[in-house]
Amino acid sequence: QVQLVESGGGLVQAGGSLRHSCAASGFTFSNYAMGWYRQVPGKERELVAAISSGGMTVYAVSAKGRFTISRDNAKNTLYLQMNSLKPEDTAVYYCARCGGDWWACTDFREYDYWGQGTQVTVSA
Repeated sequence: QVQLVESGGGLVQAGGSLRHSCAASGFTFSNYAMGWYRQVPGKERELVAAISSGGMTVYAVSAKGRFTISRDNAKNTLYLQMNSLKPEDTAVYYCARCGGDWWACTDFREYDYWGQGTQVTVSA
């Protein structure tokens, strides 16, 4: 069965860095676009970044220039490097598999499997 297992969240001071990992299993990882979403209580889940099977990337405006999404298909692992963190980056972060075409992978409805979520807290 499809599994997405995340690691790497935690507490960090503003200006610091964190690296998320998402280990995928149960499907051919290299064939799918993947994404990172985040959610704050009371707000909708929002796309942080997505990466196609071929390595094309798209970022939220808030993440551009600070976050980097990448993938290692040999290790079936998705990454999100987050630098220059701000208190407003505090959220639960989820990795997810995009089951649709790449052009649609900015729409959360195209994501069919989700990780368990990891908390990131950025203190001022």
